[in-house]
Amino acid sequence: MVRADARENRARILETARQALAEDGNTSMNQIAQRAGVGPGTLYRNYPTREALVLAVYQLEIDRLIESVPELLAHLPPLEALRRWTTELVSAMKRKHGLGDALSPGAHQSITERTYGPVIAAITQLLDAGQRDGTIRTDADARDFLQLTGALWRAASGPEDRSQPMLGLILDGLSRR
Repeated sequence: MVRADARENRARILETARQALAEDGNTSMNQIAQRAGVGPGTLYRNYPTREALVLAVYQLEIDRLIESVPELLAHLPPLEALRRWTTELVSAMKRKHGLGDALSPGAHQSITERTYGPVIAAITQLLDAGQRDGTIRTDADARDFLQLTGALWRAASGPEDRSQPMLGLILDGLSRR
């Protein structure tokens, strides 16, 4: 069993790394340890490589995103919940791809495979809610939606962020009007 202080250190490192890497993808491991208030040994004991830390940060973001679905659906109509959720997903995808130098091709593949099922389940939950209330087409498929959103992070990465207009087109295509 992991001690409480060790769990707290790990959580603090992850949150600090998430913030630091969002600000600057080139933040060093030592800078992250310093900002988290832990020694380098503690950081490296938990995350032996930069890649391990980046993967853990991305997994944390995806977990939080997946866990947000019930809350979004409790407070928003399904199409608006899907819009907000997808905007966050695109931001997470953009950050992951922005850290491409820190991740090997194998690590990109591994995290994609590990998060695919849970992301599809979250999208399905959002689509099902819209299908139940009649606002989303009954033939909408989570896999197709995820594939379409893959283009959004690229659109968000250019000099002019076109992701929101493109997301509007995708959501219009899902609407049952």
